[in-house]
Amino acid sequence: MSLTSDPPLARTSADTEDYGALKVVPVRHPWRWVAVTVTAVLLAQFVHGLATNSGWEWEVFAEFFTAEVILKAVWVTLQLTFYGTALGFALGIVLAFMRLSASPFLKAVSFAYIWAFRSIPLIVQLLFWFNLAYLYKELEFGIPFGPGFFSFDTMGLVGAMSAAVLGLALHQAAYAAEIVRGGVLSVDSGQLEAAAALGIPRLRQIRRIVLPQAMRSILPNAANEVISLFKGTSIVSVMAIGELFYQVQVIYGRNGRVVPLLMVATAWYILLTTVLSVLQYYVERHFAKGSAR
Repeated sequence: MSLTSDPPLARTSADTEDYGALKVVPVRHPWRWVAVTVTAVLLAQFVHGLATNSGWEWEVFAEFFTAEVILKAVWVTLQLTFYGTALGFALGIVLAFMRLSASPFLKAVSFAYIWAFRSIPLIVQLLFWFNLAYLYKELEFGIPFGPGFFSFDTMGLVGAMSAAVLGLALHQAAYAAEIVRGGVLSVDSGQLEAAAALGIPRLRQIRRIVLPQAMRSILPNAANEVISLFKGTSIVSVMAIGELFYQVQVIYGRNGRVVPLLMVATAWYILLTTVLSVLQYYVERHFAKGSAR
């Protein structure tokens, strides 16, 4: 028995039609346009409310936005952020390399510090340092467990501002340590092995090879921590320090203009956070040189 194949089907006129002549119809997205319309209407209503609702009291906002007392409070907030960040990340780098060291004792000490300061709320830490004189009347320096050479009065040494900086820095160090440690671990260990084989000193390996590459992973998280600390400085208002949020509370406690004064603080926080975000962008772009994006 012979097998025969079916005859080929005859080509239709559609098969021979020039595809270039076909009309291309874009995909319709009706629900996308509905979502855009609804969002635009809601935004327009919100902006209209800001402009027309007398409860915002924009004239009071304009009066206090650049007031001298507010500008001084902004400067105190920036100081707290700078000192807390600088001291916190300096200590955080030390703690990170302690956790990465081969010494079990240093690892344990670093882990215990990070665990403790991430577990205790920041407000509790600030109040503890603020009341340090209750536990220690004076700080004495000398031979450990032996005689002291000189001492300082704790009440005069640790004031409100010092306690705030100390609390913010020690708290920030715990988070900075984990950020730095994660960045260092992101660098391929083979590069360190190659550097060691070439006889490059350990400190130079860290400074010239590890940290420039680790910064690409460290910077985004570090910038988030700095911005979070900038906004978190408002918590020191419990210690009656004249930072931005505390001064705003004092002013609206006197004149009763709560909403416009809160908007003054909000506007300053948004403005300075935006500046920090722009700086973050340029610093990240600097350390991203030579990497594929």
